[in-house]
Amino acid sequence: MQRPAEDGIRDLRSWRKSLALYADRRILALFVLGFASGLPLLLVYSTLSFWLRQEGATLTEIGWFSLAGIAYGFKFLWAPLVDHLRIPVLTRRLGQRRSWLLTAQIAVAGGIVALGTSQPGEALTLTAFWAVLLAFASATQDIVVDAFRIEMLDDDEQGGGAANFVNGYRIGTLAAGAGALIIADHYGWFIAYAAMAGLMVFGMAVTLCMSEPARPTLAAEPPPAFADRFRGAVIDPFREFAGREHWLAILVFVAVYKYGDALLGTMANPFYADMGFSGTEIAVLTKGWGLVMSLVGAVLGGVLVARQGLLMALFVTGIGQLSGNLAFALLAATGKSLAMLTFAIAVENLTGAMATAAFVAYLSALCNLRFTATQYALLTSLTAQTRTVFAAGGGWLADQLGWLVFFLATIAAAVPGLLLLIWLMRRTTSRTEGDVPLASDNGAA
Repeated sequence: MQRPAEDGIRDLRSWRKSLALYADRRILALFVLGFASGLPLLLVYSTLSFWLRQEGATLTEIGWFSLAGIAYGFKFLWAPLVDHLRIPVLTRRLGQRRSWLLTAQIAVAGGIVALGTSQPGEALTLTAFWAVLLAFASATQDIVVDAFRIEMLDDDEQGGGAANFVNGYRIGTLAAGAGALIIADHYGWFIAYAAMAGLMVFGMAVTLCMSEPARPTLAAEPPPAFADRFRGAVIDPFREFAGREHWLAILVFVAVYKYGDALLGTMANPFYADMGFSGTEIAVLTKGWGLVMSLVGAVLGGVLVARQGLLMALFVTGIGQLSGNLAFALLAATGKSLAMLTFAIAVENLTGAMATAAFVAYLSALCNLRFTATQYALLTSLTAQTRTVFAAGGGWLADQLGWLVFFLATIAAAVPGLLLLIWLMRRTTSRTEGDVPLASDNGAA
């Protein structure tokens, strides 16, 4: 007779424990580091695309311009350097992770300023050059932050850490989206980009205040030869991952899960411009209101991971994510409407943030702690490919199909990822109740 009440008490305690994690000092620090990671992304993508559209660039040019961020898709190539190469003076003082993180953050700030000095209406090639360099610095920062986050948290903290990181990331995109658009409306694009560069100081401050995370180390031995260092830094991380069950299917899933979302995100700002919304309207509704829904969605996604497991959370949020694409199709059919825009932004940001929180937690669980930076960079590089190379033709597609059919096509683009996820859910087995195939020697296992 008492069992339902006891179950209810345990359920309540479980919820309290899940939510209490967000007050942890390390989780709060991840919020700021997420902010610093999210800040440069839109300055290379959607904010820049709105600037380009104002300067008269075609949708096709804007779509292909997303290739400027190709560094995000290939960051696994230099992730081994981040894992192993020491930076003179800084590494001795700050440690491997913090020295690389501070260096990358300084480079990001400089790249933002440089991009703000360009004149895309007069020299589009120079704008692309600075965007590529900024993306490279930003991708390097992502490598370090992701490794920092995974190494700093235990397995049962990864969901909350991912959610808070995503929340900080969303705040960063708010600053780079709404903040930059409003500033540009009043003071011009250079001032807008310079202001964004100044915000990187918050990430630098946290980097200097945080402790270096503990990392698994091999038994003390004499310094290895170059061939041994190369094998340990480059070959072993990929070989270890390739030993997982269904590893190739996992990589394909990682690449295509967010494809529909990537197509939508690449062309969202040019769509707003074509619909006749002003920069300030876009800033308030798509960034401000969208941020509120994103924060709620990220927390819900983290809790869903803790209660349902990673793969089920990915499936539920993946289905929900399709409704965001459908809402944009409805907006395209309706025409300019602030009410409809408010609805579409709410649905897309809520479901998108839930899916992102679950996806980040899933990628984190796949990493062996001995190769955190390299393996996580490999996984996130695959997701970045859908945002750059795969989605680069989105502008051409929108030109050919029109906005309504384009957004319907983005729904279809998300289906293969969901089908592959169902396949993995039926076949994946591991020591964690069939959720993810962890490495056999993962320190977190």
